[in-house]
Amino acid sequence: MKNTLLVLGFILLFISCNQATKQQILVSNSEELEQAIKDVKAGDHIVLKNGVFKDVAIKFMGEGTEAKPIKLSAETPGKVFIEGTSSLEISGNYLEVSGLFFRNGHSPKTNVIAFRTSKKQVANHSKVTNCVILDFNNLERDQDNLWVQFYGKHNELSNCYIAGKTNGGPTVRVDLKGNQSIRNYHKIINNHFGPRPRKGGARGETIQLGSSFTSMSPSNTTIANNLFEECNGEVEIISSKTNFNVIKNNVFYKSEGSVVTRHGNYVTVDGNYFIGDGVNDQFGGIRIINTGHWVINNLFYKIKGKNFRSPIAVMNGIPKSPLNRYNQVTDVVVAYNTFVDSDAPFQFGVGQNLAQKDVLPKSEIRSARALRTEVVNNVIYNSKGDASPIIEHDKADGVTFKSNVIDNNGVAIKNAHGLISKDLTLSDIGTNLAVPITGFDDVEIYKGFDFDVITKDLIGNSRGNSNQIGAILKSENINLDLLDKSKYGANWYSNVVEVKAPKIHAVSNATEIQTAITAAENGDIIELADGTFNISESLMINKTITIQSKGNSVIVYNGEAKTPALALHPYGKLTLKNLKLKGNNTNYAFASLKENMYNHFGLDVVDSEISNFNYALKVYKQSFSEEITFKNTSILNCENGIELSEETNDRGDYNTEYLTIDNCTFNNVKQNVVDYYRGGYDESTIGGNLLITNSTFTNCGAKERNKRLLNHNGIVNVNIQNNIFKNNNVRFVSILWGAKNNIESRNTVTNSGKIKTEENLVMTLMY
Repeated sequence: MKNTLLVLGFILLFISCNQATKQQILVSNSEELEQAIKDVKAGDHIVLKNGVFKDVAIKFMGEGTEAKPIKLSAETPGKVFIEGTSSLEISGNYLEVSGLFFRNGHSPKTNVIAFRTSKKQVANHSKVTNCVILDFNNLERDQDNLWVQFYGKHNELSNCYIAGKTNGGPTVRVDLKGNQSIRNYHKIINNHFGPRPRKGGARGETIQLGSSFTSMSPSNTTIANNLFEECNGEVEIISSKTNFNVIKNNVFYKSEGSVVTRHGNYVTVDGNYFIGDGVNDQFGGIRIINTGHWVINNLFYKIKGKNFRSPIAVMNGIPKSPLNRYNQVTDVVVAYNTFVDSDAPFQFGVGQNLAQKDVLPKSEIRSARALRTEVVNNVIYNSKGDASPIIEHDKADGVTFKSNVIDNNGVAIKNAHGLISKDLTLSDIGTNLAVPITGFDDVEIYKGFDFDVITKDLIGNSRGNSNQIGAILKSENINLDLLDKSKYGANWYSNVVEVKAPKIHAVSNATEIQTAITAAENGDIIELADGTFNISESLMINKTITIQSKGNSVIVYNGEAKTPALALHPYGKLTLKNLKLKGNNTNYAFASLKENMYNHFGLDVVDSEISNFNYALKVYKQSFSEEITFKNTSILNCENGIELSEETNDRGDYNTEYLTIDNCTFNNVKQNVVDYYRGGYDESTIGGNLLITNSTFTNCGAKERNKRLLNHNGIVNVNIQNNIFKNNNVRFVSILWGAKNNIESRNTVTNSGKIKTEENLVMTLMY
């Protein structure tokens, strides 16, 4: 009995002592938080009271232990809002942050969340989890920063939702500067990376592992079990620039980019899903550069990406390449992957640029082909045959092709490289997802060096006793739900938005227009009655809105010179339909803000007439729209037309991704008729898209200083088709960039100069 009481006493004493070393500290403002952090001990839990913490610079420092981590969390996850000019820095050991919502602001520093508080004080064994960062953008697009920046070792970003970054810089970056951050074994797991809009220039990656100048260092970072949804910032979704990283079991859904082994070596890309829509040719796969990578067990479903964004893009390198350019591909394995309705899944010599040797220095010529690379045990299924499933931009003479199967729906293959033709059947493996998993039992598996380390298939089945080619082994009742968003990100946040029917706001006089716009919700319609609406102040567009005429309406803008009738603010996405818009020859029809365009705008002008303005559209530097469209519209008697040409830093930036002009009339537009500029040799973006079709240009360009009617210098994708150019006082209608995707056809040119193609444009090197 005494022994029992003695043991009980020791237990109670231990519990009492343990509780004494732990405490929960509730704080309600930044001063209390700062004091709590100063006093914190291993095992303590700092709780931020529900509410808004504005303009706070949180420096969370402490020395926890594995058994007694120090925690900083929201009283209720998702009910603590970090707003204004705010940031979070972490240093020490075994620290945990959870439940915070970063919104309605930006960081005044180079990062929103950093795993360090100074160059020497870094975090180790620490994590940020169950948090949200949403639209936490700097005020200007060129003010680059990072939203999460890793330093130290064994840190984790998990179960977070992160979306909406529009300014420059990767969303997440792992830095390896200093021995304290090399061989870091960080984990980026179970997150939902929501839409990252097109940036319109470089520096728009979702995740970047290291940099060019730490690319020889081992990182050992794991990116696993994340959902990447519409991550469209640039051509690289994940840019791996260090060694020994693992990118595994992620879902890339409708994302305009690729996983890229940009620098560094020995990256494993295993068991990922790349899902497109079978239409968009920007949705990409995996682009391979450098040495020793293993690309295994991946599924590419309806990926239509071309060239840099093709399902598997193996690049040419630069001989003796500097660290920040393109090293030759060597000793790479591409095995056990499955491709379903994905165009030209294997492309080799991507990026070879021998045709541009006259305008590029020798150090930029990518002529080094892949060596000692194995493309084996893969399965291709095409419901519509593809004559070129393998494309050689340069010879693939350093590549071994073995045991690859294709069902090409009866279409002959030009460049087979030993592809084995089979009749395959698709099996459903989940919602809107079907792949071939049988029909190639008789194909002998290629067994390369070290292939015994590939022990499982895409969904975790053992390859031990019943192995076969392709990403998925024969299995019964596979039912994947890859797009169940509850599996990823913060458990208290959803980005699913309820679709509401638009409300129509009827407007009968000019004074009611701005009132109606202010009262409207996203998607609503402002409908003007017949008649003339005289306005003298700009209408502010800061939401998704349609302004249309009920029948025959005219807006006459008498505002000051250089001010717009319709001011396009951040988040302002305007559709103007069936309206006449008239100016006083000194003001603008549409314009973005001159500064603080911290989020994108959009413009769609349909069945309308724009006349007597200084500018039909003026887009200022650091403003960006994913799409600008003019359709069935006349632009008449304007000093300037459509100008998107202020991104002159020659860093690859531009003002819109897609400029579409269809079935429009331009008459007496004196200069900048269409002026759309991108400067610098850059391949980290789509490169801009200009489509001009079925339109008529008459008596335009009289004051154009360079005597060019359509200015689209540096835009990669240009299509000028089926237009009429008549009596335009210019030397050139257009100068096309032959080395890029610039084409024209079926245009009628009368007394308007000519359309010329220059194969290679001389442009500023960015690197």
